[in-house]
Amino acid sequence: MSYFALASRAGFGDRRRRLSRQRGFSLIEVSIVTAIVLLLAIIGIPAIGSYVVENKVPKIGEEMARFILQTKVNAPSGSTTPYAGIGTPNFANQVRESSLFSVSGSDAAPTVLHGLGNSGEVTVAEASAGAAFAITLSKVNNAACPSIASVMQRVSDIMTITPEGGTAAVIKDNTTAYSALTAEASCAKGDANQFVFTAS
Repeated sequence: MSYFALASRAGFGDRRRRLSRQRGFSLIEVSIVTAIVLLLAIIGIPAIGSYVVENKVPKIGEEMARFILQTKVNAPSGSTTPYAGIGTPNFANQVRESSLFSVSGSDAAPTVLHGLGNSGEVTVAEASAGAAFAITLSKVNNAACPSIASVMQRVSDIMTITPEGGTAAVIKDNTTAYSALTAEASCAKGDANQFVFTAS
């Protein structure tokens, strides 16, 4: 056999080996990998959502605490109703440029979303006929509980948690010392909690 015939036969064998190495995945292998990836995504997405909410809590709490402190500092001294007329527009003005809150609507009647739950809103209103004011967070996810209460307890005189369809639980007032365990036990699963922080 000539040298050229042997070389071409050896080259043919190399080509066959290369082709066998270049084969793709079978349909079954692709299906199994896809199923595993989907399963991991289904398991991981709620955990990721909770992690995102937990990470927002300190900064959102900081912004609300700043609003409470500024409101107290700017309140007229000597008045029995220093917070008469306070409302959500006052809070919206402070957080309008913030990346943490989403403010929409008119200046007179804004909607402020807090990001600690799906479509959760922040509202501010006077309490005790203007002697105090309350910040209400609706639709708060349980992942923010009790962290948001722990941040806000330093600047709030009264705090309550109301789970969806449940009764309000006072977690701090003149006779109740704040407890993170009590706050956590008062929260329901999901975006189903309303927090009210009252300051005077």
